[in-house]
Amino acid sequence: MATTQIETVSTGADKAKLAAAVVLAVGAIVAFYLLSKQGGVVQWIALLVGLAAAVGVFASSENGKQLIAFGRDSWREVKKVVWPTRKEAIQMTAYVFGFVVIMSIFLWLTDKTLEWVFFDLILGWRK
Repeated sequence: MATTQIETVSTGADKAKLAAAVVLAVGAIVAFYLLSKQGGVVQWIALLVGLAAAVGVFASSENGKQLIAFGRDSWREVKKVVWPTRKEAIQMTAYVFGFVVIMSIFLWLTDKTLEWVFFDLILGWRK
């Protein structure tokens, strides 16, 4: 992640860009439905062009630039991760399954023991 903290003030131009991006996205969806008589290809082209324009306008705003920078930093961090080998992943999965089986047997035995104590010994309902 970025090591420096930068505080930015949202300007009127940025707010206008965000509003324009929202208007373009809504307009693309409206155009998709209004062009239903023109055919599916025209509908999808209008939708994709409108959404691409909205994404382009959003990317040019300060929020869009921060989102892109965040994505780059995140991808850089993902590259640093040391992923387990196939053997290690299989072993850890086996450990988890083994623990689940042992825990389920323990909980079942606890449930049956408490059922026997309460219903048979204390209340005498099963005699």
